[in-house]
Amino acid sequence: STIGRLAEAPLDCLTHRLGKMGAILHMFANGRDVSPVQKSDHVPNVKSVGNSATTPRDLVCDADVHLMLLLLAESVAARMRELVSRCTVVEVYVRDKDLHSFSRQRKLRTPTCSSAEIAQTAFELFRASYRWEKPVRSLGVRGAGLVEADAGVQLSLYQSDIKRDKWERIDKAVDDLRQRYGYMSVQRALMLTDPQLGAINPKDSHTVHPVGYFGG
Repeated sequence: STIGRLAEAPLDCLTHRLGKMGAILHMFANGRDVSPVQKSDHVPNVKSVGNSATTPRDLVCDADVHLMLLLLAESVAARMRELVSRCTVVEVYVRDKDLHSFSRQRKLRTPTCSSAEIAQTAFELFRASYRWEKPVRSLGVRGAGLVEADAGVQLSLYQSDIKRDKWERIDKAVDDLRQRYGYMSVQRALMLTDPQLGAINPKDSHTVHPVGYFGG
């Protein structure tokens, strides 16, 4: 019922009831962080970037899922651009209303930080794996196998590669506008079709916890 009670609770009891998250919550409650102290200018070697959200209502159709995946992909792609990186693997995580979950991933032919391409790949993985026996309650998107954004890439005449470059430049312009005027200053028109889901801000509301809480 309180953080103090959580801190005093037996660790084995918490892990039995809540799994790994029980141990994480126990560390939070006791103010512990076992990650090593780093210099203030330390930049970690990030291998993947992901974001997930428990939605304010159940997702009941492909259109709901597509909207949420676009929201999450935007935050993931923006974080990759902050890291001057592109991903070579896209992963989607799905959990239904009864808390049954699974994840699927796909290796990309060309590294990307395009939110549109990441969302489309995640949506294709979802459609190939989910049969809508139950509503969806939580979704996650992850870009893995990160490489440097300025690493050499084979030039291509494929239309998809030309389109990727244009979308990445559009995403960068959106980043600049949101940084100046706020996240909601620029939205896809699709987000206005569902005010409840479209109002989610997955980037600013995403909490990044210390590495030690998850790696210990």
